[in-house]
Amino acid sequence: QIALMTLTLFPIRLFFAAFMMLLAWPFAFIASMGPEEQELEKPLSWWRKIVDILLKTIMRLMWLAGGFHWINVKGRRALPEEAAILTVAPHSSYFDAIPVTMTFASIVMKAESKDIPVWGTLIKYIRPVFVSRSDQDSRRKTVEEIKRRAQSDGKWPQIMIFPEGTCTNRSCLITFKPGAFIPGVPVQPVVLRYPNKLDTITWTWQGPGALKILWLTLCQFHNSVEIEFLPVYIPSEEERKNPVLYANNVRRVMAEALGVSVTDYTFEDCQLALAEGQLRLPSDTCLLEFAKLVRSLGLKPETLEDDLDKYAASAMKMKKEKVDLKEFSAYLEFPVSHTLESMFALFDENEDGVIDIREFVIALSVVCKPSKTLETIQLAFQLYQSENGTITEEDLAHILKTSMGVSQINVTHLFRAVDEEEKGKITYDDFYRFAELHPHFAENYLYADQMGAESGLETSSLSAPNGICTDFSPENTEDKKPLQKKLN
Repeated sequence: QIALMTLTLFPIRLFFAAFMMLLAWPFAFIASMGPEEQELEKPLSWWRKIVDILLKTIMRLMWLAGGFHWINVKGRRALPEEAAILTVAPHSSYFDAIPVTMTFASIVMKAESKDIPVWGTLIKYIRPVFVSRSDQDSRRKTVEEIKRRAQSDGKWPQIMIFPEGTCTNRSCLITFKPGAFIPGVPVQPVVLRYPNKLDTITWTWQGPGALKILWLTLCQFHNSVEIEFLPVYIPSEEERKNPVLYANNVRRVMAEALGVSVTDYTFEDCQLALAEGQLRLPSDTCLLEFAKLVRSLGLKPETLEDDLDKYAASAMKMKKEKVDLKEFSAYLEFPVSHTLESMFALFDENEDGVIDIREFVIALSVVCKPSKTLETIQLAFQLYQSENGTITEEDLAHILKTSMGVSQINVTHLFRAVDEEEKGKITYDDFYRFAELHPHFAENYLYADQMGAESGLETSSLSAPNGICTDFSPENTEDKKPLQKKLN
């Protein structure tokens, strides 16, 4: 079927879809040229209403050309006065743009998107909220702009937000980001379904690329999509004050409508679990729990690497000195709290009330740079090495246990392979040369030794093909071992 469609229907569909997008461009360009922001808040003029109808018709023909012959819509879309924000989930594909083109609701987009030829003009027409990666204060400004529009009593178009913040494989709903819920206004949940026999829609970082998804979807004779507008969710006073609670409650409602589970893991957690570095995190790693505590503590993702440099410099001055909870609090410059106590407990191996601060720095490096294994190990060597720049087998065990977030690991096989001259100590240069020659050293020298060991260490190689790894999906939580309390 794919071979036949590639030679026949695919080029025709691709041509007509591209033609429809080009046809929409001049209308969007003219309509988005003139008015200032104050004009945009006024009711649409008669000519703008005509342009809206034309563009919606052209966009619908574009999806028709792509095989979406009919779009099943359930429920009633609320008016802007009833719900200024539409929260859409699950987000799994660029085909999720279908409800955007049907409603012409504003969306939150990267500022760079407006510079994309043709598509950028269509994006500007729906008056999105642009997020600038180059502006360190962009997140705060984005939230303020969402709040301003949401509280405008319907003067602005509705804002359509995908609160998961990334594409998943629709097997569950991951943690919602709170941006859509900070304004504290009513929202209308919208759920998406793609009940196709063969899934060519899902587009996640582990699955097929964007062009392959487009090719396979256009080779399908018919593509189904369902859009269901759920009843407007009006937050309680407690939810207005607590956006995270508000987000979790809306997610629960949407999960029930979809018939899927929820997971407290975020996109960042799954990236960490499935990072393509030399070290793959095992299923019983503590680093996912550690990553949650880092976020709960208030360490911001955009400044995390700067924080890491600061903490590493302090740890090098402290050398092997251990600290108690009060000293750990002073080191991080955070007051003692339940979150800080939980983080401290992860590293308190002997439950004697003191920890090695170097282990915290290594764990933080893994969270900051999950796929850059050698950078973390290089930093760890700097923290553990003696004056002549060497470490022992015991030091390497501490480094790798912390880097993988496990309580036990056998590094003897690996250490002896690196220590070719049998000196009983190695340098980072020795390790780096070995890693360059053996890029899969973890699989050959670590994971193989751990299979069947009491630690229960497993690799994460059995990950699902489309983004959420098997070991961390909600369906498997009953079979999983609980997270280890300590990193080592």
